[in-house]
Amino acid sequence: MPRKASTLSVADENPAAGGVAAVDRALSLLTVFRKNDGYLSLVELADRTRMYKSTILRLLASLEHYGMVHKSDDGRYGLGEGVVRLYGVYNSAFSQADVIMPVLRALVEKTQESASYHVMSGNSRLCLHRVNSPLPISYRTSEGDVLPLDKGSGARVLQAFTGVKGKLYDQIRRDGVVVLDGDRMPDLAGVSAAVFNAHHEFVGALTLTMPSSRLQPGFKDEVLQAALALSKKFGYTQD
Repeated sequence: MPRKASTLSVADENPAAGGVAAVDRALSLLTVFRKNDGYLSLVELADRTRMYKSTILRLLASLEHYGMVHKSDDGRYGLGEGVVRLYGVYNSAFSQADVIMPVLRALVEKTQESASYHVMSGNSRLCLHRVNSPLPISYRTSEGDVLPLDKGSGARVLQAFTGVKGKLYDQIRRDGVVVLDGDRMPDLAGVSAAVFNAHHEFVGALTLTMPSSRLQPGFKDEVLQAALALSKKFGYTQD
């Protein structure tokens, strides 16, 4: 049964402000591919994009011309060598700081508390990036500081996603985020969430710290959303 004309495509539901509709639709075709998809049939592409097959075929012709998609012998379509080439260009110019720091700054601007990004470093954790709170009373650390791996919300997230067992770590793995007050030192609270890359691998912990008196219930969602935004910048997709 043909799609009703009143049904908006995925691209038309969320068009780029001031953009070109045909470009939105072409790019929406590329973004519907998921991990382990391989090749998709025209029917599958139509189902995922909610576009007419005739429209999809015209868009695919242009995308195939530029190497963004590849047509298999059985008539299905997969991502092409052009995508790989662009990834190589992106990867060679990619700077984690350029991606991480804007997320930390936005989180600090919204919460007025200090934000950090931590990774494992042997038996400790390393603060790779940090934006301190603008408020006069705050706990301040710096990029390059080495911190304990057994205390603090960031440490607990790093431990949870590197296989440490226990009730707390099971909960962190389920929620992807943890809120702790006084875990590392009295009167210091922390909220940390896990960050993942394009391969759904855990890569680090995004942490918000503040005096215990300024800990707010809404910080949990703020940190979780910031961690998800950062994960998406690393190529992570939610299946």
